[in-house]
Amino acid sequence: MNSLIPIILFLSWFGNAQGATVTFNVITFGAKPDGKTDATQPFLEAWAAACTAATASRIYVPKGRYLLRSAEFRGPCKSKIRVQIDGTLVAPVDHRAIGNSDYWILFIQVNWLSVVGGNLDAKGAGLWACKASGQTCPTGARSITFNWVNNGEIKGLTSINSQLMHIVINSCKNVKVSNVKMIAPDLSPNTDGIHVQSSTGVTITNALIKTGDDCISIGPGTRNLWMDKIKCGPGHGVSIGSLGRSFDEDGVENVTLINSAFSGSDNGLRIKTWARPSKGFVRNINFRNIIMKNVENPIIIDQNYCPNNQGCPSQGSGIKISQITYQNIQGSSATKVAMTFDCSHTNPCSNIKLYDIKLTYLKSTKAQSYCKNIAGSSAGVIMPENCL
Repeated sequence: MNSLIPIILFLSWFGNAQGATVTFNVITFGAKPDGKTDATQPFLEAWAAACTAATASRIYVPKGRYLLRSAEFRGPCKSKIRVQIDGTLVAPVDHRAIGNSDYWILFIQVNWLSVVGGNLDAKGAGLWACKASGQTCPTGARSITFNWVNNGEIKGLTSINSQLMHIVINSCKNVKVSNVKMIAPDLSPNTDGIHVQSSTGVTITNALIKTGDDCISIGPGTRNLWMDKIKCGPGHGVSIGSLGRSFDEDGVENVTLINSAFSGSDNGLRIKTWARPSKGFVRNINFRNIIMKNVENPIIIDQNYCPNNQGCPSQGSGIKISQITYQNIQGSSATKVAMTFDCSHTNPCSNIKLYDIKLTYLKSTKAQSYCKNIAGSSAGVIMPENCL
């Protein structure tokens, strides 16, 4: 057997010399797949080795359960990195262990990064119970965050019971999220499925999201966002906003959602802005080929968001909403008003387009629509009755 070692070493060196991917197995660095032994340091050491590798590398997490505390995987790195997870990463049961750090798994300032497969279990129930009890609690941790990641990918990941948001894409360029699942109880607070902000060129396809907050939330500075084949519910729908909390906030533009379905969610297609002055905007948004099933607010623009009526002197939103298209939206509303356009009196919504809308109240009854401070056009069959 020993005579094979020089051959193996030569083949390894030759493969690397030819530009082949080098693999760093977390177990080699001391991680134990028992779900009890803290694997944070072995994971960080595997990352350090991959990040400094001269050729493309793979961090491999075999089957098993790995206990992980808050971990920051920082770049820049020398080459592409693929994190292949065949196992499950579990957070400590004590919610304070990660809840005081704002993040659980953070990738920051990395280019050409792929996170593929695996399961995340953030054990969020402890924090939710703390919040429900009225105690002083940690802020909570987002399960997996990409900060300043360019040309990144999250694929085939399942995230359950996040303390806060499951996946966060922040200040990134060209990130693809595909074939993912995010699951948390419908009353779990602030457990958004995917949150995107200050990012350009993000694509989200084939996502199953059942959670306690927005299925997908879209924050300031989001541009060129494409969403396709999203299944949402329970949850608070796909939400642009809330926007306009600060005056100098960046806008949102070029967002598309197609071929998606909402079931039992609090909202469907929502745009929400604070009722206060702002330089922000929402424009060129396209919602197309959407099925609603028992959704409380299938289509809603709310520009009068102002919790506790504080900080909204004239109750007028400065966010300028324009060029919003709703096309082929069908299904049932759980409330009588299936379309709500409550726009700003200081900056009315403009160029709102409706094509072939067929929404009923509780499957069979005629639904209603509500319009305020809005201008636009419509074509085809419009149900409920058009109020533009």
